[in-house]
Amino acid sequence: MAYIGNTDADRELMLETLGLDRVSDLFAGIPESKRFPELDLPPAKSELEILQEIDELAAANAAGAGLLSFVGAGAYQHFIPSTVPYLAGRGEFTTAYTPYQAEASQGTVQTIFEYQSMVADLLGMDVVNASHYDGATAVAEAALMAVRCSRDRRTVALSGTLHPEYLDVAATYLRPQRITINEVGRPAAPGESGPSLESLVESIDDTTACLIVQNPDFLGRMHDLSSLADAVHARGALLVIHVDPIATAIFKSPGALGADIVTGEGQPLGIPVSFGGPYLGLFAARKSLVRKMPGRLAGQTVDAEGRRGFVLTLNTREQHIRREKATSNICTNQGLMALRAAIYLASMGPEGLRETAHLCYQKAHYAAARLAELPGCDVNLSEVTPFFKEFVVSLPVAADALVDRCERAGVVPGLALSRYYPERRNELLVAVTEQYSREQIDRLVETVGASLAAATEGVHA
Repeated sequence: MAYIGNTDADRELMLETLGLDRVSDLFAGIPESKRFPELDLPPAKSELEILQEIDELAAANAAGAGLLSFVGAGAYQHFIPSTVPYLAGRGEFTTAYTPYQAEASQGTVQTIFEYQSMVADLLGMDVVNASHYDGATAVAEAALMAVRCSRDRRTVALSGTLHPEYLDVAATYLRPQRITINEVGRPAAPGESGPSLESLVESIDDTTACLIVQNPDFLGRMHDLSSLADAVHARGALLVIHVDPIATAIFKSPGALGADIVTGEGQPLGIPVSFGGPYLGLFAARKSLVRKMPGRLAGQTVDAEGRRGFVLTLNTREQHIRREKATSNICTNQGLMALRAAIYLASMGPEGLRETAHLCYQKAHYAAARLAELPGCDVNLSEVTPFFKEFVVSLPVAADALVDRCERAGVVPGLALSRYYPERRNELLVAVTEQYSREQIDRLVETVGASLAAATEGVHA
């Protein structure tokens, strides 16, 4: 298209090119009362008045009202040592940009290297990149990587017990690239547990590049995946396991289970819930697959004088290499989130992580046992499919109505599963971490019990 400037002739050319009659047609989607100069804005305010208004708006948020929340579903309230925000908030970290030149960004590259090293140990994997946007995009990128590794296989099998939003994000990534999605056994009906490991393996055919499973799954249950990798590999596909990084401190690592690619949501590693982000996508792989891996890898070396230095071993961003060869567009803020995770892991250490994981497990099971005592409530406490820090409660009433009633009492008891599975109206997903005290868990049980009693009285009335 020819250059369009600001003369009448230029505007006529623009309108002709766009198939419009007048400039105002460009703004047809904006209500007339909202167009310049009739913006209908309130009178100007002073800085003091603006700050007061912002405070009032902030106080209207549920978190600002001091609610006790047991909602998890991918974002969890964990203890964050004070060292994490203090160190990560230093100016040299918060203002650092992407390390285009490693020799001029040694501090940034070293923090990436330390992050990669600790997460690799945690996941039992060979290589870890410098993060994706969140767990959902990490899953999608793992699927793309598996397709690149398999060359002629363009189907991805996804367990239906993956986080529903992860499934949606994966579809957004994969469908434009004409990659077929085979979702296996979404547990939509009340009480459904999702696909068995046998059915997941049976879903793999000659076109399948990988099988992606989540452990613990979206409903909080841990599965025995010890034989899954061999079965998947026997059919010529790769195994991708999405994990909770805290759970890997006490359960067998995905690397030990034979995973080829591992993803996870890094938010539990020192990152606050923050109304939805920014979060951190964990991404790890076997060394044999490293050339197909998205993101960047930092490495350690020595210079000509034998001094330790850090380099970018692998760069796959479009800013570094030819765009058509790039496999990632990971941005600077993810480096800051990776730094928070590195500080958290270093502060907690192996013992601290194990203690955190044990507390999550024990407190979640205490909460589940207490809730199961309430009339009409049912929790699967079977040891066959144990849960980690999240579990499903079957209720005698609609879960969303119970949540609304409990919120008015200052407690958010969990996530109504009908948000993602409309048929599961009476099921509540509850998350309990080490952050919660016995008194807070007892308050949850008391609030749910009182709300159930009130709801039952309303029905009988």
